[in-house]
Amino acid sequence: MKVIIINGPNLNLLGKRETHIYGNTTFEEYFTTLKAKYPHVDLSYYQSNIEGELITQLQVTGFTHDAIILNAGAYTHTSIGIADAVLAVNAPVIEVHISNTFSRETYRHKSYISPAAAGVIIGFGMQGYELALQYLTKTV
Repeated sequence: MKVIIINGPNLNLLGKRETHIYGNTTFEEYFTTLKAKYPHVDLSYYQSNIEGELITQLQVTGFTHDAIILNAGAYTHTSIGIADAVLAVNAPVIEVHISNTFSRETYRHKSYISPAAAGVIIGFGMQGYELALQYLTKTV
């Protein structure tokens, strides 16, 4: 099984940014642990702060991978382009958010991606990525 995790803006700052919300672990540290737990999954990772690059990555991997785990960060609440890319690809996309977006600012309560996603995992910290992988390894 081939799965990619795609992270959007500011997620390159995990471990440094708002640690009271996102924790002290960098995504690279977490990703190493995740890969070790799922050696049978061909797991890769991509991060960009640029909306168009995220769309391109979705378009490319959405036809070459079995599934995508997407944390579009703030673009979740603003990007119809990313939502359209999720709709356009063959691979199922699981939307993940580290924080509980519904316990935060009101503008974070709307996701343009959720209606296009196969599922949504919100508010379980970085464990949300593993929850998505658990689901995918059993169903895809």
